[in-house]
Amino acid sequence: MTARKMPKGFFWGNSVSSMQTEGAWNIDGKSLSVYDLRPATEKTADWHDAIDEYHRYEEDLDLLKAMNMNMYRIQISWSRVIKDGDGEINPAGLAYYDRLVDGMRQRGIEPMICLYHFDMPAKLAREENGFMSRKVVDDFVSYGEKMLDHFAGRVKYWIVFNEHNLYFTDEAFNIAGYDHGDQSIGDMYQIFHHTMLAHARLSKYAHGKYPDLKFGGMIAYTPVYPATSKPVDVYLARKSNEFLNENLNKLYTTGKYSTEVLAWIKNHGIQADFQAGDADILAGIHTDFLAFSYYRSTTLNADKVPAGEAPNRYLNWGFEHNRFLEESDFGWDIDPLGFRNIITHTYNAYGLPVFPIENGIGCLEKWDGEHEIADDRRIAYHRSHIQAMEDAIFEDGAEVLGYLGWGLIDIPSSHADMEKRYGAVYVNRGNPDLRDMKRVPKKSFYWFKKVFASNGEDLA
Repeated sequence: MTARKMPKGFFWGNSVSSMQTEGAWNIDGKSLSVYDLRPATEKTADWHDAIDEYHRYEEDLDLLKAMNMNMYRIQISWSRVIKDGDGEINPAGLAYYDRLVDGMRQRGIEPMICLYHFDMPAKLAREENGFMSRKVVDDFVSYGEKMLDHFAGRVKYWIVFNEHNLYFTDEAFNIAGYDHGDQSIGDMYQIFHHTMLAHARLSKYAHGKYPDLKFGGMIAYTPVYPATSKPVDVYLARKSNEFLNENLNKLYTTGKYSTEVLAWIKNHGIQADFQAGDADILAGIHTDFLAFSYYRSTTLNADKVPAGEAPNRYLNWGFEHNRFLEESDFGWDIDPLGFRNIITHTYNAYGLPVFPIENGIGCLEKWDGEHEIADDRRIAYHRSHIQAMEDAIFEDGAEVLGYLGWGLIDIPSSHADMEKRYGAVYVNRGNPDLRDMKRVPKKSFYWFKKVFASNGEDLA
């Protein structure tokens, strides 16, 4: 049997968003995003401070380097670098990302840039209703082109939208700058279509002007299993996967919507602002790799789904926990075999390199101020998922570019909960108490350090 040897140059690293790390919400010329206006609640923080990486980025990069990471995926805050999203460049905001990118490169850490991670400039949300507007598409493309021009010589790997398929779900109304409307299925489809046009335009610009860049598409991949072997469960699970996952990967690789999605739009009279010339824009897509986040799988019970419901919304009704899987502290099914399955399926189906750029487990953890946090459950989670990924590589033949954890230095969750912790490094703050934000390595820090140093060969 041939020895399993991970590919040379494999990427091991961390992924974050700007609003979950930076803080510094109202300094150095930053204009407001929709997140800056969201208040704290009894169980969540506001977004003003995050983990203050804006001021502590050197310390955090040193921690990533100490874990032997060689990639860090960040997001540029649109409202930090472009005044109100449609104004002039803010030199101080751009200078922060210069320092961050240069700091990575000095440490041998490859940067990856994401251009949008839910934080619409507040002015564009209020005045234009976010990605409901074609003006906002133009504004976003203008911003993206400026960032490509500025960083192309230093940043090779790019994605446009974090978890792009979420804009084809009801989450679109929370992440697309949607300020007003009835949250109809037509509005959802229009938002998604507009974001797809923005992605296509930036893909064409990047490859036309900077052919050496690697430009990927990213989805939130939560595979949908049928609750039983009843044909209707199997059918609705397949249809849900087609709309939520396969449709977007087909767009990335062919520049065309799934025929099943197009048929549903036609048969139900959905007005999604398809205009003359849009098909040509989509046809210009060029994708170098297929990226995704993966945390869990899910299960669909067709008996709970109302007749005539849009496939995008099946899980709103029919979601069930998988009785065969363990759950995390936050009720998410833990499914490493599902991770292997989607890596292998995606590579088999589309023939492009696959790149899981978010993976992790949220845990409830407390630090007593003295002793190391023994986060054995996190170690077990990542060990099983890295092992599953390596099985996909060595046993199934998938081509995988790397493995990035999510928030491996603690950050507030996507719903602003600092107590849902993904990190190998504890950040000493809570909701809403900022404390001193001291960075404290957990037990998993040393495990990751060993795994990454061995290029994934030592998982013990």
